[in-house]
Amino acid sequence: MRPLRRVRRRTAAALGAAAGVALLTGCGNGGGLRSAGPTPTAVGPARLWPELPPASAAPYDYGEGETARIPGIEVPDGDVHRLNPVAVVQAGLRARPNRSSGTADLPADTVRKINACRTDPASCPVLRPYYRDLTGDGRDDLVLGIRLPDHQLSVRVYMPEAGGLTRILSTSDAVISVELAGRDLIMRAPSAIAGYEYRTAWTWDARQRAMLPTQDEIQRIPPSRAPRPQLTTAAPTGPTATPSAGVSAERR
Repeated sequence: MRPLRRVRRRTAAALGAAAGVALLTGCGNGGGLRSAGPTPTAVGPARLWPELPPASAAPYDYGEGETARIPGIEVPDGDVHRLNPVAVVQAGLRARPNRSSGTADLPADTVRKINACRTDPASCPVLRPYYRDLTGDGRDDLVLGIRLPDHQLSVRVYMPEAGGLTRILSTSDAVISVELAGRDLIMRAPSAIAGYEYRTAWTWDARQRAMLPTQDEIQRIPPSRAPRPQLTTAAPTGPTATPSAGVSAERR
């Protein structure tokens, strides 16, 4: 079951834009000031039910802040382009997360298919890799996707660290699309409300040393939407596939 989403309504930008318009309309052509009309009285926040005790634990957990060192994977030069994506996922099955949320666990049938990627590549659920410097340290990080049952997708991000590999994001959802924008990884997911979708932006947090959902909102779907691209599995052996243009180019 999909957990209840937290929708954060950010009004600071809207208020700033409104103030800018008011200032512009207040300037006369002759250099004098002109009234922009009556201004609504500002109303401060009012706390409701102040007698309720504050919550001491999160109502649910979908992987934020969870990291794991991947055993057996060495990245001495910090170049994740040299890694085999299937080998990384297989090694990650043995990883111990810094805290147990259950989000890194994969269904038994998916695990079986991952372990059989070499002998049955057509059924391999590991998708081709993408690369982007999401942590801001000047080195590319590795972004992987794993097909799950019921059209779900597990998205994982790995960063080279101290000669090895650390998983800094592991989350699963029924996604419409996954995008890289700057240093954000953005996941779009269907909503139960017709004409709307969820949009979650995961961003690197240096204090937590993990990717956190910095924006989680529901948005109205535009009238026209580009067709959903087909997901492509990764090659189980040999050099990794070349990502699409605009994400990262393979080093030769």
